[in-house]
Amino acid sequence: MQYRTFGKLTWRPFALGFGAMRLPTIGGDSAQIDEPEATRMLRHAIDHGVNYVDTAYPYHRGTSEPFLGCALGDGYRERVKLATKLPCWLVKESADLDRYLNEQLARLQTGTIDFYLLHALDADRWRAMRELGVLAWAERALADGRIGHLGFSFHDKYEAFQEIVDAYDGWTFCQIQYNYMDEQEQAGVRGLKYAADKGLGVVVMEPLRGGLLAGNTPQPVQAIWDSAAAARSGDRPQRRVPAEWALQWVWNQPEVSLLLSGMNTMEQVTQNLASAERSGPGTLSLDELALIGRVRDAYRELSPIPCTNCKYCQPCPNGVVIPHVFETYNEAIMYGNPARGRMAYRQWFKPEEKADRCLRCGECEAQCPQRIMIMDWLEKADKFLTTG
Repeated sequence: MQYRTFGKLTWRPFALGFGAMRLPTIGGDSAQIDEPEATRMLRHAIDHGVNYVDTAYPYHRGTSEPFLGCALGDGYRERVKLATKLPCWLVKESADLDRYLNEQLARLQTGTIDFYLLHALDADRWRAMRELGVLAWAERALADGRIGHLGFSFHDKYEAFQEIVDAYDGWTFCQIQYNYMDEQEQAGVRGLKYAADKGLGVVVMEPLRGGLLAGNTPQPVQAIWDSAAAARSGDRPQRRVPAEWALQWVWNQPEVSLLLSGMNTMEQVTQNLASAERSGPGTLSLDELALIGRVRDAYRELSPIPCTNCKYCQPCPNGVVIPHVFETYNEAIMYGNPARGRMAYRQWFKPEEKADRCLRCGECEAQCPQRIMIMDWLEKADKFLTTG
């Protein structure tokens, strides 16, 4: 079985971790987990080597942790390391730190959470948590055994990532979004290597970019995958589905401790287990890496707005978050998934940030080094993202 290293720990994780964020559900209701099927999938994964299970307080609208508390019965809890996350955005005062941790311990029916993360840190959230004394509190929770190891998950720029890593010598691990499309985004490859050099285990989330790299593959991209017979490992041609190419790209890097997959069918579990068994650091050939590079370029060529996220257009006098609007629109087109883009626009944008607040003053276009017709693109993006 393909076991890897985890920072300075002697414990060795299986290459594939089980993410409990996208479990099978009943009737399309994310809070209604199909518990018999999800339990079958989880236990099958553990029976075949998986030894790291990841969840968080809000997953499945708060039902993921209680589900795992039951599903890891019958001796399965003792066979895995269990990870969950402090919902930092809900912590308003220092007393909340104990309150949420104790609630999670009860939900998970366990006395110790092996790997506990500060969830979704960015620069602002990190400052707020430090002001509430989260590190001193975590030291107490480590000492009394309620948590085994402390880490954090991250969504922000590299500079904020490095600041957080350097701020505390007690981090055991971190969790970053990382895939072949995001190599230079967020923590990115710089963060991966920096954390590993500091002795941290690195858990990778979103290796398939929320499934975007696994399905609905645009024709220009699929044509490149179909040419995979030209990519060789030794003398053996490699043919893989897009999901496996993405997973193998992550596993190819020795700094990665494990990757998490949010699986919602037994077929995905068995496929990912088989893929993990074929994985290993440095197993992709130069030709195969070049193939993935061509796929990356093909995706980017499908991006309709040539925005580089330089933010010269910010701040907008009326509050429109122009780069974020363009990123959401571009990804909906690039990955052939308009529904996902529309959901993000509906759920994650404040009304005052949306493109329909554009007053066509033209200040942004005067500052844009790419000479993008920003006002016209904002109108088109808003129409597209609010349709359906």
